[in-house]
Amino acid sequence: MKEFGLFIDGEWHAAKGGKTAPTINPATEEPWATVAVADREDVRKAVAAAKKAHDRGVWRNKSPQERGEILQKVAMAMFERQDEIAAAEVQDGGGTMRKAMSMDIPGAAQTFMHFGQFICGDEYKAMICEEFDEMVPVPSKNLVVREPIGVCAGITPWNFPLIMAAWKIAPALAAGNTVVIKPASVTPVTALMLGEICTKAGVPAGVVNVISGPGGTAGEELAMHPDIGKIAFTGSTEVGRRIMQLGAGTLKKVTLELGGKSPNIILDDANLDTAALGALFATFLHQGQICESGTRVLVHEKIHDQLIEKMIAGIQRIQIGDTMDPTTGMGPLVSAAQRETVEKYVGIGKEQGAKCVVGGKRPAAMNKGYYFEPTIFDDVDNKMRIAQEEIFGPVVSVIRYKDEDEAVRIANDSVYGLGGAVWSANKDRAVAVAKRIETGTVWINDYHMINLRFPFGGYKQSGVGRELGKWGLAEYHELKHIHVGEDTPPEGKFYLQLLLN
Repeated sequence: MKEFGLFIDGEWHAAKGGKTAPTINPATEEPWATVAVADREDVRKAVAAAKKAHDRGVWRNKSPQERGEILQKVAMAMFERQDEIAAAEVQDGGGTMRKAMSMDIPGAAQTFMHFGQFICGDEYKAMICEEFDEMVPVPSKNLVVREPIGVCAGITPWNFPLIMAAWKIAPALAAGNTVVIKPASVTPVTALMLGEICTKAGVPAGVVNVISGPGGTAGEELAMHPDIGKIAFTGSTEVGRRIMQLGAGTLKKVTLELGGKSPNIILDDANLDTAALGALFATFLHQGQICESGTRVLVHEKIHDQLIEKMIAGIQRIQIGDTMDPTTGMGPLVSAAQRETVEKYVGIGKEQGAKCVVGGKRPAAMNKGYYFEPTIFDDVDNKMRIAQEEIFGPVVSVIRYKDEDEAVRIANDSVYGLGGAVWSANKDRAVAVAKRIETGTVWINDYHMINLRFPFGGYKQSGVGRELGKWGLAEYHELKHIHVGEDTPPEGKFYLQLLLN
């Protein structure tokens, strides 16, 4: 069984209290590794290492070109170890090997590559120092510069442990900060591995620190710690509120990427063969454990029956099984508790009058593992709990609408606003609908196509701030205005007369 400590100041450490915990493979229900469990003292040790590294300037004093080249080396190192990392990701979180090799490893590595290349370019040079000549209130040259915040904390979720760690670490480092990352307790391994990979690729010791431990102690200590200038959190809306409350004590910068109940709108002119399979992909990828999944399928009433028929037929093409088998399309949920949550919501859906047309139970052939069948509910009213609350499992609600206005009204009738999609043969029509949806990302005739160059984040209770692209990178800087006035005799400074006779 593999063993992992806490990665602090460039080295592996046991937890101060000596506590460890097993990580469970969701496909086998058996432990496959053990990790150290940090308490508050361990968190303080990691923060102190990050602060010391920042104060010494071992990272922030490097040029953007130097930082960028090292970030690109991190990306290449991840590709070199992709088989090892993918195996760990699959065993830790229950994702499939197919997803790990085609999405998780490339997505995480390309995050480092993207930010590494971006800060080596002219656009970043222009971004971190802008110059303005002004005559009012006095003649002056003005510089607006972006500088590192200092120590940044990242708290990442269990659904995409590696990618979410990369989304927090790469832009923070690109901007010249140091970081402390706390992965979710049930999926800590690949984030811990990434900390070591960064250091071996040339990131100085203390710049990247990764600690595993419970949110109630380790996470809260990070949110409250006075030496942390920014905290980036991905997870539930409930915990996001708590992070914001705790961070308010020291007025931290906070970025929150939270829950979603995203609308997936099928217009009456859509290609139904594509839209039906797209709706399955939007919901059932990674067992529905994706924050921006299209879990509300809004379909025009005249094409409703056809779409349902095609979705049910499409489910037959989804292979549930061994996560290490590259032919498997769906694996287990992350834990027994998460499967119980999904089962609870299936029961609620039935009680409230929705019609379960396929799925709704554990696969009969799977004796071990936290598996659950892809599930479609029809005849769903948007007021039902399965349409309003985030289930985070393979359950989709199909909701009929009569016209575009009603589709938009239903789409926006949610406390969330993270993702969404519109399917139509008329792109102009689809864009017009997309502009009316209150959500941070809208895909047209696609789903889950997140692009590292463009911002990702949510409206309403889906979050605060943005990740990715130059907009996400900007979240990791402090802004400073430098006014450069003219060197003149006192009589050239008219404003002195406001005080002096």
